[in-house]
Amino acid sequence: MTQDIGKIYEDAITSGLLPGISVFAGDKEGNIVYSKSFGKASLKKGTNLPFTENTLCGIASMSKLMTAVAVLQCVQDGTLDLDKDVKQLLPEIGKYGIITGFDDNKNTAILTPNTIPITLRMLLTHTSGHEYDWFNPWLIKWRASRGEKPLSGPDAEYIATLPLVYPPGTGFSYGTGFEWAGKAVEAVTHLSLDEFMRERIWKPLGIEDDASFFPRVRDGMKDRVADLSTLNEKGEPPAVDASDFSMTGGASDCLGGAGVFATPRAYYTFLSAVFQRDPKILSPTSYEELFRPQLNETLEQCLNDDIASSPEKTQYLGLQIPLSIRKNWSFAGLVVKEGHEGWFAPNTVFWGGFPSCMWFIDHETGICGTAVCQIIPAMHPKVIALYGEFQKAIFNLVKTKMD
Repeated sequence: MTQDIGKIYEDAITSGLLPGISVFAGDKEGNIVYSKSFGKASLKKGTNLPFTENTLCGIASMSKLMTAVAVLQCVQDGTLDLDKDVKQLLPEIGKYGIITGFDDNKNTAILTPNTIPITLRMLLTHTSGHEYDWFNPWLIKWRASRGEKPLSGPDAEYIATLPLVYPPGTGFSYGTGFEWAGKAVEAVTHLSLDEFMRERIWKPLGIEDDASFFPRVRDGMKDRVADLSTLNEKGEPPAVDASDFSMTGGASDCLGGAGVFATPRAYYTFLSAVFQRDPKILSPTSYEELFRPQLNETLEQCLNDDIASSPEKTQYLGLQIPLSIRKNWSFAGLVVKEGHEGWFAPNTVFWGGFPSCMWFIDHETGICGTAVCQIIPAMHPKVIALYGEFQKAIFNLVKTKMD
């Protein structure tokens, strides 16, 4: 079975679908079941760096799991409260109110005030009313009316300060909640999110030299950063260099929802520690909160409806998990309420990141894994399909040993 995994990715490299990738999977005892790297770290002319487990990659939304852990550490410390209004800490949040339409004749958004408090629980479950502007036609028009571009700006607060798309707590939309959650951590700790994660997550796990929000200015890191590559407009290979594309929208500070760079081995080390509920990171109670499905029946329906609402959202949020499988959301990520034979068990948690990266934690089967590459378009279906095959191979390998 492990030979099959290798062939899957070797063929993807040969076809030009992927320049390079590194994959890891392990069991609940912390043993690595499979790990291998393939291809190159850059398609930039004049470079010939191999893609290895020590290549630093922009992990985009896979940063969210680290930020969720950071928030729960502050909750443990007593400096943050999951259910308290965050306005005192984050005075700019929700200041534009709720967008209910856009007047094309006046080139003006139609806004109504918001009176419902926004909490960290809402921010960590994408129920606060925030949606990524590039997902929402009204927000795209709102940005354009101000001479701004989607998901870009000088800092996290600028990028995250958007009109809400519904009253907080009444819907689901994937958005900038984790940027705000990261700012809340910074507000109470008086540290940057990079400094806080270095002290509370990366150093305890021994990965402080392999994770950073700012790898390009750190000695020992800057020469190991992979370059982004892209497929053509139709999403077809061969991939070409796209190293001028910024996944952080030009922000100079820490984007809690998208800004971490990590090596595949470092991210797997973190993922495995969370999977094993390492007490160096969180308490047992906090781990329960991290993995617990958070959405009530109404909000769960909103999540499932949102994933199915457009081909773009199905591609980006659905992770090619059948739409018929009911899903909920935890602070860690997407939770499947049902299993899929030969693939995953009920309550498996998934999430990914913009450059077609992905991770999973399958509690019942006793495996976790991650696959890290640097390719766009985002969450490319053919690349995500490879991850599905990778996960199935690991699932069946472990199941065979158990039987």
